[in-house]
Amino acid sequence: MGVKQVSIFLENKPGKMCEMTDVLAANKINMRALSLAETDGFGIVRIIVDDVYETTTVLKDAGYINKLTSVVVVEMPDQPGGLNRILKVFAENAINLEYLYALSSESSLDKAYTVFRVSDHKTAEAALTRAGIRVLTQEDIAKL
Repeated sequence: MGVKQVSIFLENKPGKMCEMTDVLAANKINMRALSLAETDGFGIVRIIVDDVYETTTVLKDAGYINKLTSVVVVEMPDQPGGLNRILKVFAENAINLEYLYALSSESSLDKAYTVFRVSDHKTAEAALTRAGIRVLTQEDIAKL
């Protein structure tokens, strides 16, 4: 299972994010999810895409430092308590949550999708599956 997140390191200066998304747009790469975190000198853009290999190749060729990270992407009901159910599974299995962000999809209006970076993605995926929670694969991402 599992989904790969692409993390791109950018200078924290005006226009740098636009330059990077210009590269993605020119290569017809569609971001399914996006997160931006910044520090004084640089930012980290985290994206989920349907074609990880193509994305990392395009970015590398354009001179961007990037790396792949395993994340857990979960489908949940888009209703109060949906996120809490996931977090309870993590707590009950001593899985530390490092960060999370939302994933967009036009395929289902009653579902929400969330990207989780956790201390142990394999244990998290197994625990979520045992709890009857759908964990998405890279192939699922391509279909959203």
